[in-house]
Amino acid sequence: MNKTDTRSVNAIRVLSADMIQKAKSGHPGLPLGSAAMAYELWARHMSHNPKDPKWINRDRFILSGGHGSALLYSLLYLFDYGLQLEDIKNFRQLDSLTPGHPEYGHTVGVEATTGPLGAGMAMAVGMAMAEAHLAAEFNKDGYNVIDHYTFVLGGDGCLEEGINYEAFSTAGTLGLSKLIVLYDSNKISIEGNTDIAFTENVTERMKAMGFQTLDVADGNDLEAIGRAIEEAKAEKTKPSFITVHTTIGYGSPKAGTASVHGEPLGEENIAIMKKNLEWDSEEPFFVPEDVYENYKNIVAGLAKPEEEWKVLFKEYCEKFPEMKAKWDAYFSEDATKLWEDEDYWRFEDKPQATRNVSGDIINKLKDRFENIIGGSADLAPSNKTNMKDAGDFSRDNYSGRNLHFGIRELAMTAETNGMLLHGGLRVYCATFFVFSDYMKPMIRLASLMKLPAIYVLTHDSIGVGEDGPTHEPIEQAAQLRATPMVHLWRPADYTETATAWYSALNSDGHPTAIALTRQNLPQLKNACKEGALKGGYVIEDSEKETPDVILIATGSEVSLAIDARAELKKEGVDARVVSMPCVDVFEEQSEEYKESVLPKSVRKRVAVEALSDFGWGKYTGLDGAVVSMHGFGASAPADKLFKKFGFTVENVVNAVKSIM
Repeated sequence: MNKTDTRSVNAIRVLSADMIQKAKSGHPGLPLGSAAMAYELWARHMSHNPKDPKWINRDRFILSGGHGSALLYSLLYLFDYGLQLEDIKNFRQLDSLTPGHPEYGHTVGVEATTGPLGAGMAMAVGMAMAEAHLAAEFNKDGYNVIDHYTFVLGGDGCLEEGINYEAFSTAGTLGLSKLIVLYDSNKISIEGNTDIAFTENVTERMKAMGFQTLDVADGNDLEAIGRAIEEAKAEKTKPSFITVHTTIGYGSPKAGTASVHGEPLGEENIAIMKKNLEWDSEEPFFVPEDVYENYKNIVAGLAKPEEEWKVLFKEYCEKFPEMKAKWDAYFSEDATKLWEDEDYWRFEDKPQATRNVSGDIINKLKDRFENIIGGSADLAPSNKTNMKDAGDFSRDNYSGRNLHFGIRELAMTAETNGMLLHGGLRVYCATFFVFSDYMKPMIRLASLMKLPAIYVLTHDSIGVGEDGPTHEPIEQAAQLRATPMVHLWRPADYTETATAWYSALNSDGHPTAIALTRQNLPQLKNACKEGALKGGYVIEDSEKETPDVILIATGSEVSLAIDARAELKKEGVDARVVSMPCVDVFEEQSEEYKESVLPKSVRKRVAVEALSDFGWGKYTGLDGAVVSMHGFGASAPADKLFKKFGFTVENVVNAVKSIM
């Protein structure tokens, strides 16, 4: 390593240590240990242009060990991505551009929100999947307009998390050769040496999952790191895993210890570190002019690949105008045109499970939007998520649109995030509603990042039947409704299911979950797309201006509420029925609209949903009641379960009588 490189690497270390010290919190261990590999990658091997951070053909870099955010912020500052020194000094402070963990959409240059360990690695797999699919769709001989790598940096903690096993197994199976993992191997975690909990042979594990494995003995050897990266890029049949042996907290008196992982070094130790690194000054945040000049020169050269790509892309568009039109459709077309698409809303008037309805809708959508891609966690025949004649995405056919995630719900959801973060695709993934438990951490990240992910969650209640309590969701709807930004839809028929999909495809920055039945439901004569799009609407009204009682229901229980209304009418009770396919969207409506549907003057209300009653008290109040589940289900045919647990006209009528 020459003197200029040494000083440029140490600038990353110094800035990281200083910002953590000023904040009095943070994680200096990773930045000090990984600075050299990060510098080598960003300066010499990664195709990126700080002047155009959203260039579609850039290489992606994800810091999976998000606690080491000071490393990323130092890079973004020195490589002139827009962060100012004042931003560095405001590390971890309120409203700063340098929060404790990297946040996508908040700080320019951050490709993914990371923090939960291993998540970045799984999202990187999704980005590599997107690159492979788009390359197969768009590239022509001599015109590789999609041709870039995904790099992800993580440590021992990331590799201990189960999500990376799931994701890397997928990557190896798919042969994603544009995925390159940098493993910061320092053998230290918060509790001490990793041997207390993590002794497996990581290299052999990665080989077994189909990766090329490379090893760099010295994490400060830029030449060796560079050779390994280039060897990884040269591999065209499998992803690559580079183990870089580093010293946590390198240069500081606390180097190699667990205490350097997650607490400031202390001013005295920083002074010693700067002396060890032969730094020019002990002044906080000081970077010599020659180091700034070196970074400036590097950044100037980084613009060239994009300039060359723009020339190539211009020729590509001129030579293949049909591909230019396709490109525009992938990267800019909206889905509002579906609203006036009569065939999209047309359905066969017969009882159908909403999972089947959703399957029909998916196959209508795949012909209207070529960039829809998605699949299931080995449940496509049950989830009805297969797109007919769209091909299967595999190492032999990256143009296939049906994704086979395997039984890996957690990684599936993270990979969906990664594909959406990449751009150019509309992505859905699917499993049984009860297994959204496995998905939840990555749904939460999608919410934080405001990604328009679509989750198809079938078998949505005790209607699952014979599979019993392990497969019958109870609390999952409450959990997703409690997650900020998520829109959970539980549609009652074709019209409401089509509305849920319409809403999902026109998302303004939120994930959409669509909970669907296994059992057949009738098509409702008064189902209304305009009302459903508002999350809740009057589907059957009272004869009187002010109803005696309001029945509120979702999904499979809407038809039950309508039947109960008819029975109540015979007994002189005038009821209004409100279908509420999406509580979250209903809450976004004006107070005036919500009052028109649920007038405050009507305090007699009964909510009906074959799930937990958690949250329904907001709508039923002290004077109302909820017909719901108060425990787990049972194994029996669905009709017997609905009767056993009180989802009958008689029980709903009795619930109304109990509050009248």
